[in-house]
Parts: sequence; structure tokens; C-alpha cells
Amino acid sequence: MTTVNPYLTFNGNCEEAFIFYKAAFGGEFQFVGRYKDVPATDRQNFAIEDDQKIMHISLPISTETILMGCDNPARETTTFGDNITLSISTDSRVKADQIFTELSKGGNVTMQMAETFWGSYFGVLTDKFGIHWTISSELKEN
Repeated sequence: MTTVNPYLTFNGNCEEAFIFYKAAFGGEFQFVGRYKDVPATDRQNFAIEDDQKIMHISLPISTETILMGCDNPARETTTFGDNITLSISTDSRVKADQIFTELSKGGNVTMQMAETFWGSYFGVLTDKFGIHWTISSELKEN
């Protein structure tokens, strides 16, 4: 099954925003990760001043939908109105690759599909219409 979820990006107040959203929607956070939690192999990509910022947070708001978000690292700035990404989750790498390939035609690939430290096969792109997408499939253990 393929699902679509909104992914919101903030300039350092992601945690505050998600506490607000949690009060509105109810439920519990499924995951809260900070930049300080990134494994040492990827640590050089983030400045010390980003340590307490949210790297990823997820709040289920229904059985089908998860509201997700993060703070931009210090070296990047979020432009509001351009800070929403559609996150596609698939049940296979093949499907993830197919969707990624099609959406990237005429667009801009930020991160090619690759295995990540958080256990996903994951890629990032902006399509030719300016819409931001993340594509992922959970890695399955053999």
C-alpha cells in the first residue's frame, strides 16, 4: 500500500508547533529525534547549534495519516509557503523507485534513493511543478 502524509519544515520552532498540533489532534508522538541523535557517521552534516532542534517528529492524526515535521539546520532557511513536502511511503523498493523516477522527470533531485541510518530506502526531489516530495520504503530484514 502507498500512503501520502504531509511533512512540515520549521526554522527552529518545530517542537513548539507539534506540541500545539498534539493538543489539537490528540494522540502521542510516534517518534521524536533530534539532530544530536544522528549517528557519528553522519554527524559532520550538522552543526553543534542544531543539536536540540528536531531532526524528525511524527504524530499520527488518524489510522491513515501521520503529520510529520523537522527543523531546518542552521545553515538553511525555511521559506513559509514553501515548507510543506508530501511524503510518500511504499511497501517496496521497486514501487519507491518507480514513483521517484516518474516524479523526478523534469524536476530537481536533492537526494537520490538510498538506504538511510533510520532504516528506510529514501529519496528527496522537487518535481517540475515545484512540489517537494520524499519517497521512502522501510528496509525489511532478510
